[in-house]
Amino acid sequence: MKRILTMQDLSCAGRCSLTEALPVLSAMGLETAVLPTAVLSSHTAFKNVYGTDLLDTDREILRSWKENGITFDAIYIGYLGSTAAVNVAQEVIVAFGNKIPILIDPAFGDHGRLYRGIDEDFPKTLCTILTKATIICPNLTEACFLTGTPYREDFSDPQYQQLLKKLASICDGTVILTGIDTGNGEIATLLSSGDGGYEKCAIAKEPASFHGTGDLWASAFIGACMRGMPAMDAMNLASRFVKKAIHITLLDHGEPLFGTEFERALPLLINALPRDRVGGGD
Repeated sequence: MKRILTMQDLSCAGRCSLTEALPVLSAMGLETAVLPTAVLSSHTAFKNVYGTDLLDTDREILRSWKENGITFDAIYIGYLGSTAAVNVAQEVIVAFGNKIPILIDPAFGDHGRLYRGIDEDFPKTLCTILTKATIICPNLTEACFLTGTPYREDFSDPQYQQLLKKLASICDGTVILTGIDTGNGEIATLLSSGDGGYEKCAIAKEPASFHGTGDLWASAFIGACMRGMPAMDAMNLASRFVKKAIHITLLDHGEPLFGTEFERALPLLINALPRDRVGGGD
């Protein structure tokens, strides 16, 4: 069974970050080790949030892992939220990231705005580790902040190509742009081809948005990749999974603030995985 390390916060209420990554990756047949950067009473879209960072504890965990000879087959880094957390992520990559896939989801904003509590200089700080990633998957807002591109929701095809080129100058690995509203009833994900072009995965858009769907997508995508699926197939599966989770939640009249009822969509992921590699393969 393959082992993946995921580093992000633990929000005690409201589905996002580790409360999504851990069950999704585990359901996909991967041993999942967690490095929580902070414990929050809920994610930051709630009005009143209590939190404490765990970065000093994280460094002791890293030391213990190294002393015990623990290794990983992939690293998945999500929401960090501070320069101090980025510094610890750098230590994670140096200690455990040699010759393995490293997915970094630069989770710090959406809809043209930074998340609450994120400093305006944070995107520039985050670039210091994005250069070490083998895969990055920003949404449109994050891509614009990372590249200094004015945000808009109606980019033309050449403008998307230019944005992907700018992202590729930050990370020379796989560059994916997520959550693109095409304006014709679809949500698209763009995979840079490295020469200015891209491949597109598009699915029908659900009539609502929920917190935590970016974390769901990234978790399902890296899980599918680790189970041997090509990038485009993994993108398609992750997108279908998120759509299914939103659809189920809408039918149940779920609250957007608490995220999707993704737990009920996990069979879609499990049933789509290659049958000849049960348990993640070795």
